[in-house]
Amino acid sequence: MSSLRLVPREKLVVDGSGLILGRLASKVAKLLLEGYEVYVINAEKVVISGKRDSIFREYEKFLRIKSKVNPKYTPRHYRRPDNLFRATVKGMLPRKKPKGKAAFSRLKVFIGHPEKIEGKKIEIQEASSERLKSSFITLGELARRFGWKEV
Repeated sequence: MSSLRLVPREKLVVDGSGLILGRLASKVAKLLLEGYEVYVINAEKVVISGKRDSIFREYEKFLRIKSKVNPKYTPRHYRRPDNLFRATVKGMLPRKKPKGKAAFSRLKVFIGHPEKIEGKKIEIQEASSERLKSSFITLGELARRFGWKEV
């Protein structure tokens, strides 16, 4: 882990517009484990494939999960698109190992496009939503449906 801190790594900027959530998250997780610092912009435009109603129904079911014994152990239910994306990537990293924790700390996710982001822009062609034949929604639509105020 100390070697990752000593070696300055490249900063990569990924535009999430029109990219599939799971495919993008897995590519970002691999880049993080390699030691890159990854900035994901336009998180609200990331795409989830599937029928609109079934996606809403599944997320609503997830929101009902809670611990009746101790609320401290209830899973976090995010409503903002950037946090939804971060949670997806976090699930793809080895969270209990120092390598995974260090990798997750190198991830920065933004709603929209901040002005002061520097880094090498990369495109992830494998995650493009153009390859989808079925319907899809964006993370922004999902978040708005469940309470994101879009401030």
